[in-house]
Parts: sequence; C-alpha cells; structure tokens
Amino acid sequence: MKRTIPINEQTTQPISFEKYEQKFKALADEKRLQILYELCQRGNTCVCDLTEVMEMPQSKLSYHLKLLLDAGLITKETRGTWSYYELNPNEINALLSEQLCCIFRPADNNSSCC
Repeated sequence: MKRTIPINEQTTQPISFEKYEQKFKALADEKRLQILYELCQRGNTCVCDLTEVMEMPQSKLSYHLKLLLDAGLITKETRGTWSYYELNPNEINALLSEQLCCIFRPADNNSSCC
C-alpha cells in the first residue's frame, strides 16, 4: 500500500518502503555499523586500512562493503589496485531526515512534521 507524505504545502511524494528496506538491512549488522563509524571518523579510506582497523580479512570486509555500497550508504573510488570508500552524505542525511521520521508519526499528531 502506497501512502503519500507532504514535502511542503504544495507537494506530496509517494512513500516507497522498498528503498528504505535495503538501507535498513545494511544497517542491521554490528560490523557494518562499525565500518560506517570508521568512515565517518576517517573520511575517504582505503580498504587496506579498513582491514587493519576492523581486524577482518579483506574478503569478509569486501562482503560488508558491497552491502553498504549496494544500499547507497557509501561510495567507492578506485585508484590503481586499491579501493577507497567514504560515506554517502546524501543517503545518510536522508535516513536521519525529518521526512523519514514523519512516515512513522501518527497523522493526528500535533507535532510539526515536514
């Protein structure tokens, strides 16, 4: 069932829960949350440095990075043979946005929403 949420007084947007499902699944793991935290602290980081910090083999780390990448929560830049990762601020901010919070507030709530 699709709902619409107000973006502003003139505009509404249909809610697509599917777009959030993949993101929340990616966040539902302690290791992936730790990876996001490290990227938040370090900024653009080489996978070689992450393997050391996360204390896991590159193969396992790559699996977690792929899930975060597929969810759009991080971005990847390849330089030579190394991959560098960083947070995707647009996606992170969208997950922390008031707009998303409004989806889960009752319609009769008197709080100012969106």
